[in-house]
Amino acid sequence: MAKIEFRSVSKAFPVKDRDGGAFTALDGIDLDIAAGEFLVVVGPSGCGKSTLLDLLAGLTRPTSGEILLDGAPVTRPGPDRGIVFQQYALLPWRTALGNVEFGLEATGVPRRERAGRAREFLDLVGLAGFEDRHPHELSGGMRQRVAIARSLAYDPDVLLMDEPFAALDAQTRESLQDELRRIWQRTGKTVVFITHGIEEAVYLGERVAVLTSRPGRVKEVVPVRLGPRESGAHGEDVRSSPEFARYRHDIWTLLHDEVARARRLEKEEAAA
Repeated sequence: MAKIEFRSVSKAFPVKDRDGGAFTALDGIDLDIAAGEFLVVVGPSGCGKSTLLDLLAGLTRPTSGEILLDGAPVTRPGPDRGIVFQQYALLPWRTALGNVEFGLEATGVPRRERAGRAREFLDLVGLAGFEDRHPHELSGGMRQRVAIARSLAYDPDVLLMDEPFAALDAQTRESLQDELRRIWQRTGKTVVFITHGIEEAVYLGERVAVLTSRPGRVKEVVPVRLGPRESGAHGEDVRSSPEFARYRHDIWTLLHDEVARARRLEKEEAAA
């Protein structure tokens, strides 16, 4: 049995300026995700990527169809799913340690255990020695590391990530991609990662699910067989390999027509 199952999932939102009208974000999503898999979802702007993640998080309910996690329907948020957003959403008055402890408080971890576990996960994301820093004293990449540590600390089965590196500079983003893959390999979590970046999708994912333009449907799921992503003994970067370029081109080709279609739709709606 798959860890996560989307079964004919659709999501529509009412539109206030249309009499009884609705905006369909996702339409008939069928997708299985294995336990311990790193799945990346890409698609044009407005295709419903974030809506798909919100549905899996239990933050909203499908209009039709169902989502199963370990065979049980997802109906609400739960501690079995950790979420990392593009915005760090850290508490500014708490230290890095305090922010990680906050997630543990919410899940009922006893006070005497919180600090030790929070330190363990700050160490996991490479922030040992920064426990007493407040968010304003940390770089953007470090703040995102704290957010990841907070989501991991209460040991969810599934980690949901909505463009978590989009606001970072290229060097920091690549560093955190390496860090995230290392954490994934060490913890064995099931990861569902949303991105606009094709290179990021190929570098991170075991499979890449390509969505169509609105309403979002699964156009194709591309297996990525690149092996280890870390640099080789002579510093080779897998991003420079012919295999990487082939996967990037294949996914770009799948997305090209969808992006063009999305732009046409935006123009038509703006003119209406």
